[in-house]
Amino acid sequence: MVSDHLIYILIIAYILDMILGDPRWLPHPVVFMGNAISFYEPRFRQLFKKEFFAGLIFAIFLIFSAWLFAFSIIKLSSTIHPFLSTIVEVILLFFSLSTKTLAKEASEVEKAFKNGGLELARLKVSMIVGRDAKYLNETGVIKAAVETVAENFVDGFLSPLLFAIIGGVPAAFAYKMINTLDSMVGYQNDRYILFGRASAKIDDIANFIPARISVVIISFAAAVISLKRGKRAFITAVREGREHKSPNSGYPEAAFAGAIGVKLGGPNYYHGTLVKKPYIGKNFVDPNIKAIKMACELMILSSVIAIMISIIAIAAKSIV
Repeated sequence: MVSDHLIYILIIAYILDMILGDPRWLPHPVVFMGNAISFYEPRFRQLFKKEFFAGLIFAIFLIFSAWLFAFSIIKLSSTIHPFLSTIVEVILLFFSLSTKTLAKEASEVEKAFKNGGLELARLKVSMIVGRDAKYLNETGVIKAAVETVAENFVDGFLSPLLFAIIGGVPAAFAYKMINTLDSMVGYQNDRYILFGRASAKIDDIANFIPARISVVIISFAAAVISLKRGKRAFITAVREGREHKSPNSGYPEAAFAGAIGVKLGGPNYYHGTLVKKPYIGKNFVDPNIKAIKMACELMILSSVIAIMISIIAIAAKSIV
């Protein structure tokens, strides 16, 4: 059955992600996506005079190309043997998830504080966030690590999972391109304010529903740890999730803030410019170093619950 097939793919891909993460010895598709973005950007700028239109066609072309690549390789492998096709789907979905890597990179920030102090922690956090780490104090570095864990629970796990359930593995792979485009050209600076606008908007649309679903999953995971934490996560997300400048990031961040009981957000420097952002979880205290470990544990538990809910939903759909 198709539903059983998808369940097996989800489970195996998730287990591989939790065991392997993103091994350095294995070429990651995101690298090739990034190279494609860098290659085609100047060419689309030359093809179309209007920057916004050039960026729109550029984004659509690359997203469709990612979907077509995944669809074609799956179909081609199925002509050789159905089992080979399943292996390809598992590998592509495995590459679309990043739970283990996210937890590992955030944990590296925590270790850096213990082994090298603030400067090393700034260096480690600069590898996983877009803000200027050189301006961050200890609290700022911890906030950055916790916020990226919360936000990337959606970007790096929940969204590709939901796209896979709705549109199969090719849809999850296309989402990976959407997210990569946003991270590379979705900036509001002179270079990308027009050209990257479409990429940023497409990413907002793609994450709109997953970000809001994440509140329920994160709150449920927090409730498993403590009913009080679960209730606090849900209430904080409902009250403060929409206050974030991003239409989506605020919801998982607010849920994490409530679950852990810490204050996140606030002004930060991006590319040398101070950007005023509201505080989230403003009634809580500033996070200490323990918040990073708590965030990673909450994110992993949330991912397990999301997988379990997905399996139940797929199985129930097949019965109906």
